[in-house]
Amino acid sequence: MSDIEALDGLVNKYQQLRNEIGKVIIGQDKAVEGLLISIFTGGHCLLVGVPGLAKTLMVNTLSKALGLSFSRIQFTPDLMPSDITGSEILDESRNFRFVKGPVFANILLADEINRTPPKTQSALLEAMQEHSVTVSGRTYHLESPFFVLATQNPIEQEGTYPLPEAQLDRFMFNIKMDYPSFEEEVDIVKQTTVDSSAVVNVVMSAEEIMNLQSVIRRMPVPDNVVSYAVSLSSATRPLLEGNTLAQKYLSWGAGPRASQYLVMGAKTRAAFCGKYSPDREDVDYVAAEVLRHRVVRNYFAEAEGISTDTVIEELKKQASH
Repeated sequence: MSDIEALDGLVNKYQQLRNEIGKVIIGQDKAVEGLLISIFTGGHCLLVGVPGLAKTLMVNTLSKALGLSFSRIQFTPDLMPSDITGSEILDESRNFRFVKGPVFANILLADEINRTPPKTQSALLEAMQEHSVTVSGRTYHLESPFFVLATQNPIEQEGTYPLPEAQLDRFMFNIKMDYPSFEEEVDIVKQTTVDSSAVVNVVMSAEEIMNLQSVIRRMPVPDNVVSYAVSLSSATRPLLEGNTLAQKYLSWGAGPRASQYLVMGAKTRAAFCGKYSPDREDVDYVAAEVLRHRVVRNYFAEAEGISTDTVIEELKKQASH
């Protein structure tokens, strides 16, 4: 099958996935699309929102529709790194044997990841970057494809720890989930207060996902689109001369990984829309999710009540000229 045929087939598969997930998840269209973009790009995803917005249910439903193995870790203050990666135990023969932890799955749901201290959060770093786990000097490779989909409560809530910057940067997307509309909430209540549950059908296999990831990586990108993505990332860096908006509102900007994810996210979004190459609109579409957790507001922005998303929108306008 040629790349063009594969991309044409992806549009249909994408619609099927949306339909299957829509049997269980009402609304949250942008969040669902963001999750699917990150998966077909091969990136990890952070879902941020108050409790009760179906973040966990959304990830569980997604794993069923994709036919992938699924594992869930409930992050708590007393969670240890070995509770994630696994540990060696002494068996009946008095030999050490490695018992795999929940990280050995295609989709790992790190539920309420900011409820646990940074030491335990960092146990995921190697798995997210290298797709492997090292215990007692031995390295164990994770099965492909592998995605960490983490949920996080807003940092203002009590009993939460901020994620280390190095780990935040490993997440391709930071997806904000908002409350449903009145009509959507009515539908949610109707659907969830009766004695029936929807059956989610498997739309594709792990092998198909990896093949499509390769096709998307081979998708050509015009030079002006790459330049636009890099200029957008560069505009967030207050130390660079001429970045007056960043100097006014930001104390830290996005690194080169942001530029990479802007281009990769634009490629996948273009593929979902039936295009064979991304344009600047596709970069704009994923910009907030890619940059949101990679820039740090300064005191002035916080005092003025200027949100990170507002700064990103202004930077997009500047970069477009």
